[in-house]
Amino acid sequence: MEYKEDFCNLGFANIDIDRKVRRGYSEVIYSPGKSKVQLKRIARELIRNKQDLLFTRLDRDNFNYLKKSFSKLKYNALAKIGYLVKKSRVRKTSLVAVISAGTSDIPVAEEAVVTLELMGNRVVKLYDVGVAGVHRLMNNIDVIKKAKVIVVVAGMEGALASIVSGLVSCPVIAVPTSCGYGANFGGLSALLTMLNCCSAGVAVVNIDNGFGAGYFASLINR
Repeated sequence: MEYKEDFCNLGFANIDIDRKVRRGYSEVIYSPGKSKVQLKRIARELIRNKQDLLFTRLDRDNFNYLKKSFSKLKYNALAKIGYLVKKSRVRKTSLVAVISAGTSDIPVAEEAVVTLELMGNRVVKLYDVGVAGVHRLMNNIDVIKKAKVIVVVAGMEGALASIVSGLVSCPVIAVPTSCGYGANFGGLSALLTMLNCCSAGVAVVNIDNGFGAGYFASLINR
C-alpha cells in the first residue's frame, strides 16, 4: 500500500482522499464491477481518512456483506445507495426540486434525491407528473418556481424537461431513463429529446444517471 499526500494506492484502486477538500464531498464508490473485498477495502481506507461513504448501484447482497464490517452503514433499496455519513450536514436553505415523469422513473429520481440530501441539500419530490397528464405538474407550479435548481427524470420520449424549463427561471438538469418500449432503445430516445431541447437552460446527464444529476445540482445549489 502506497500513501501520497492526496491519494492512497491500494493496488487495484487509487483512493482520492483530497476530493472532499477539492470538490466538497468525498470520493463516491461506484459498486458494479468491484468484488466484495474490493468494496470493503476501499470503504475502510475512506473511513481511515475521515471520509464519508457513499456507494452507488449497490445491490442488497453487497450491502449485507459490508454491513458486517460497517455496522452504521445505511441503505436505500429503491435508489440502490449505501451510505455512512460521519457528521450530519447543515441543510442549505435554497430548494432543489426532483421531478419524475412516471412511477417507473422513481428509482433513478431517488438516486438523485439521496445524493442531494447526503450533500446537505433541502429537497422536494414531485413524482408521476409527466406529460401524459401535464395538469399534475401545473398543480405544483408554485413549488417548482421556488426551486434554485430542478432535476427532471423522464423516460419514454423524455419531453418533460423541456416543459419544466419553459416554466421556470432556474437551471434544469435532465435525466433520461431507460424506461420505455422497444423504440425507446434503452433510454436513447429520451436522451436525444433532452439534448435537442428547445428551451434554454437545460443540461443533460447520461441515461439513468440520477447520481450525476444530484451531484451537479448540489454544486449549483452550493
